[in-house]
Amino acid sequence: MPLTEVLNAAIIVVYLAGMLGIGLFSFRRIRSLSSFYVFDRKGGAVQITGSLLATVVGASSTLGIAGLGFSMGLVGAWWMLVGAAGLLIMSFWLSEKVRSYEVYTLPEILKAQYDSDLARVISSVLIAIAWIGVIAAQIIAAGKIITALWQFDLKSTMVAVGSVMVVYTALGGQYSIIKTDLIQSVIILVGIAVCLAFIGASMGELSAMTAALPSGHFSFPVSPAFTALDLLLFFLFVGSVFVVGPDIFSRLFCARTPRAARRASSITACIMIPLAFAIAFIGIAARFLLPDIPAENAFPALVMHLLPSGFNALVMAALLAVVMSSADTCMLTAGTIVINDVIRPALPAGFPEKALVLLSRAAVLAIGALSIVIALKMQGIIGSLFLAYTIYSGGLVVPVLFGFYSERFRLRPAGAVLAIVFGGGTSAWLKLAGHEDLLLLSFPVSAVFLFAGSMVAGRLASKRRNIASRQME
Repeated sequence: MPLTEVLNAAIIVVYLAGMLGIGLFSFRRIRSLSSFYVFDRKGGAVQITGSLLATVVGASSTLGIAGLGFSMGLVGAWWMLVGAAGLLIMSFWLSEKVRSYEVYTLPEILKAQYDSDLARVISSVLIAIAWIGVIAAQIIAAGKIITALWQFDLKSTMVAVGSVMVVYTALGGQYSIIKTDLIQSVIILVGIAVCLAFIGASMGELSAMTAALPSGHFSFPVSPAFTALDLLLFFLFVGSVFVVGPDIFSRLFCARTPRAARRASSITACIMIPLAFAIAFIGIAARFLLPDIPAENAFPALVMHLLPSGFNALVMAALLAVVMSSADTCMLTAGTIVINDVIRPALPAGFPEKALVLLSRAAVLAIGALSIVIALKMQGIIGSLFLAYTIYSGGLVVPVLFGFYSERFRLRPAGAVLAIVFGGGTSAWLKLAGHEDLLLLSFPVSAVFLFAGSMVAGRLASKRRNIASRQME
């Protein structure tokens, strides 16, 4: 094996071994559900910022945005920009409210809002299904990154790297994630900066690049390839996941105080704005320099084309850090929800907490394994993520947001359940049937069922009270 390949391999192997080492170290720190799920709620603003940034800058925000930049131009930055907008809204409006709930998961907030175990269980199932798709997309991205360095079989690579993600997450829980995410955030930012520096040194004049690329590649905020309707869909189905997202909320639950949660979310949103344009520009540069490659291979292919040996492996490690930091949070979030909100309520009172931690580890392993299986059958990163976000947003965004004001609007458990089922079902059917121009209907459908269901349930309850009152007379 040539020396350059040995160097590349050593960098990636050391990085993966380091992640496993942190998982093993954190394993000894897990003494309770609070440790495993929410880092004992002791994260400072810096730690939560690092974890939030590492969580949101996943496969969709690197390979995905670079791919959109490659195929559509500067408007590809909107994938992350709508996330930054959503996170800013959440930071000023909801972050302190979310942290003030002493819970572990988003479905527990729904339970508190509507006093409904059924809403808690149904939302948990919907989130678990959607987030398995999100995890699978991260595993696909990880495989593509490694195979850009070496000509390995893509499927075997996805299994190997996915297994590392699953194991260190199951071992260390939130302790592993918070500790690795801060490191990975630094690696991510340095890696992107290095890549931009080499692009700047290699590109020459921007005017030549503009002339060589398709018309509208530098258009913003819309372009011939990205209409105002596309932007609206991004805002509603992607941006809303940052306002009401189970993985975003899981970071806030780890914060020491509500104020730390608010500071972390607002700082993260501000970092995301320039980052979005930087990654989209990397995709545009790849279109100019390597026009014949697949769009979602733009980032790793450009790294291998421009950067010298050693540097390219470091940036690839940064990309791998991006993917792993997003995947581990999604795995733990889904595993926590399955055990805490579906399994735990059915267990007898006094069930040992250590056994619940063990079950949570088993759930992470199972969800990770299922995600690997699905990743082997999936192909596109952005397409897979948009499907998952669409189903989630259509079902849960409306009832959760209005749930913070459930008493003011006199909302009932039946309305919340109907909104989740019919909102999520409508968005899934429209997306899978190819009716993307009608996807906006899922939000009003969810709202109609929330309010109409609550009104009908309220009237029925009032009638029952009147009947009972007459019978007592």
